[in-house]
Amino acid sequence: MKFKIVSDSSSNIREFADVPFESVPLKIITEEKEYVDDAALDVTAMVEDLRTVKGKTGTSCPNVSEYLDAFEGAENVFAVTITSNLSGSCAAAIQAAAEYEETHAGAHAYVVDSLSTGGEMRLLVEHLRDRILAGDTFEQVRASIQKYQKHTHLLFSLQSLANLARNGRVSPAVAKIAGVLGIRIVGTASEEGTLQPLHKCRGEKKMLDTMVEEMLGRGFKGGKVRISHCLNLESAQELKTRLLAKFPTSDISIEPSTGLCSFYAERGSVMVGFEDSLA
Repeated sequence: MKFKIVSDSSSNIREFADVPFESVPLKIITEEKEYVDDAALDVTAMVEDLRTVKGKTGTSCPNVSEYLDAFEGAENVFAVTITSNLSGSCAAAIQAAAEYEETHAGAHAYVVDSLSTGGEMRLLVEHLRDRILAGDTFEQVRASIQKYQKHTHLLFSLQSLANLARNGRVSPAVAKIAGVLGIRIVGTASEEGTLQPLHKCRGEKKMLDTMVEEMLGRGFKGGKVRISHCLNLESAQELKTRLLAKFPTSDISIEPSTGLCSFYAERGSVMVGFEDSLA
């Protein structure tokens, strides 16, 4: 059985080893330019450009045909999307999955609504890969990812919520707090897949203290951690150092966020996907 994993580009994954994989790009749109969130995108240049944009900005999710193209050639497809509460990507993937099964005899396609983004999506993709490599059937992989997803989490730290507020993802009142006198917002992806602010932290040290405390409170006791950042490698590395001091055998990686996450989370952000102890 030929498997393939597909994700939209909010997973921050450009390439993936060991199993067939494809990233379907979202787009960041201004009144003057469109940025396609693929391997050719210069994320740093995009972030700099967007700092001076005065007009409307927004995003566009992949359409059904783009997902169908990504599914092509596989007998068993698993697609992981950004939370359905923030984007139409999941709905497009679900429609594509239904059409793919109808037009490809014997094929199976299953969409995982991550109810999250970034590093938590990467954890889901990695788990799918591990189960496929273990030789699981389509049904076994599906059951396993449903169980595993209950034990993955996302935390984020943002210096600015301007783009989130501008696009209706958080309230303007909450957005005004971030960045004032060094205030950073620490939040989480809720069980419903919405962005939930938790703390207002002054300075990087307090933010990092809070992130570690929140991870411990959500059951982290070592295991997989996937950290992404938008032009804030220093804080990402410090968070990794703190976690390894407590749990030396943890599997922790750091990567720069790609276009979609960099647009919404903005410069200075840190996003953390992690497993709890029951994963």
